[in-house]
Amino acid sequence: MTRTDLSAAQPTTESSGADTALRTGAAKFLADTWAVFTREILLVLRDPFTLIFSLLQPLIFLGLFGPLLTGAVGGFGGGAPGGGGSTAETLQWFVPGVIVMISLFGTSMSGSNLLYEMMTGSYERVLATPLDRSAILVGRALKEFAPLVVQGLLIALVCIPFGFTLYPLHLLVGLALLGLFGIGVGALSIALALAAKNREWLFWGVQQSLLFPLLILSGMMLPLEAGPAWMRTAALFNPLTYIVDAERALLAGRFDADVLWGFVAAAITCAVGLWVGIRRTRRTV
Repeated sequence: MTRTDLSAAQPTTESSGADTALRTGAAKFLADTWAVFTREILLVLRDPFTLIFSLLQPLIFLGLFGPLLTGAVGGFGGGAPGGGGSTAETLQWFVPGVIVMISLFGTSMSGSNLLYEMMTGSYERVLATPLDRSAILVGRALKEFAPLVVQGLLIALVCIPFGFTLYPLHLLVGLALLGLFGIGVGALSIALALAAKNREWLFWGVQQSLLFPLLILSGMMLPLEAGPAWMRTAALFNPLTYIVDAERALLAGRFDADVLWGFVAAAITCAVGLWVGIRRTRRTV
């Protein structure tokens, strides 16, 4: 082989080596993510009380808020406030909000579990392993998706005898939307916990200060149409508003612009959450 032939062959060899390294890096990341996810989900399965409790809370909201909303706001699909509405109409409007509430409460608490692990020293032992730092965060965030699926399905099934209409395909799309959104919120919660290391009060102060305004300004529990203009304006800048609207459209059996905007909001939340979370995790010593 001539010198020219060797020169021509060299880039191909280097490119092949780079591709191999890339595949190896991607395979390691996926394997590490799966290992972290498995570890985290096993902790949930070994302590089912937390999952059961998180399921009872939204059922209590349904039992207490449902009757009040049935008589106070009618139709929810364009009916006028005070016009009355059937239980089925109320559930069709209220159940999506409750499922979103489960997602928000559950994923925003991801950092609290990490705070406990940092207090006991188990998180430092995880960092001492050869696991990829990014995989640690992504695996933890993905763990939030599995309980969401179970809880969302159970709540929808429980409401069917009371007049709730179930659209299976639309519900699955809605759960996928919540999974995308939940990964981003969970990553942000983990990043907040890492930033608040040894200052638990800071985590809870920020989490609680953001959680309830986001919940109220999304129209999750009560419609915002009758609210003041400043609340309706603030809701436009709340990503949770678009998630709630998308879930209501999906659980009503529609694929429309609300669903598209919901996926846009969920994708942006997921991307920002993973970017912030991965940067913070890599800086953790």
